[in-house]
Amino acid sequence: MFDLSHIMELMPDITKAFGETLYMIGISLTIALIIGLPLGVLLFTTDKGLFLENRAINSVVGFLVNIIRSIPFIILLVALIPLTKLIVGNIIGPAAASVSLSVAAIPFFARIVETSMREIDKGVIEAAISTGASPWMIIWNVLLPESKSSIIQGLTLTLINLVAYSAMAGFVGGGGIGDLAIRFGYYRYDDSIMLVTVAILIVLVQLIQFGGDRFSKLIDKR
Repeated sequence: MFDLSHIMELMPDITKAFGETLYMIGISLTIALIIGLPLGVLLFTTDKGLFLENRAINSVVGFLVNIIRSIPFIILLVALIPLTKLIVGNIIGPAAASVSLSVAAIPFFARIVETSMREIDKGVIEAAISTGASPWMIIWNVLLPESKSSIIQGLTLTLINLVAYSAMAGFVGGGGIGDLAIRFGYYRYDDSIMLVTVAILIVLVQLIQFGGDRFSKLIDKR
């Protein structure tokens, strides 16, 4: 049964948990963008037939990306505890959970960037090469502009996945909405809190999807 007065009493905890969730996904998305974007470009440009073709680099990077992507996130959380402690100095809390979230998001977003660039007409790339453009110029002036709409959609998908992963981080004391749902909703059999946390996550994901779709269409000049 939904108890509104009980929810109002716990509103400070709910607000804090929501802030922790935004903190976790904000840090993770930023790191995924900083590292995952160039990694995705590297995977694409070093593939067979491209202007930076290098099978060794492509195979090694692709192999590492696939290894991380093949590990379920809940297992990755536990496996990265030593790295988390080394970087953050702690293994619980939003900052600690951000380490695992970032590691999971980087290869995911990198593959999305690679896939987005594969949708570019090869003729456009060949035309840029024929004009004598340097690899950096091709990446900056051709690949990124031509794939930006698709990359934005991929970034939206990555962000939604991070919301789901951040909820899982609550199982290991990562904080956020997931932690609140587990501590109050699951262990204390508090149906009101469980309903509120689920509703918050649903609304958050819907807003992210709506904003991502609108922005993607806005920058798509094709």
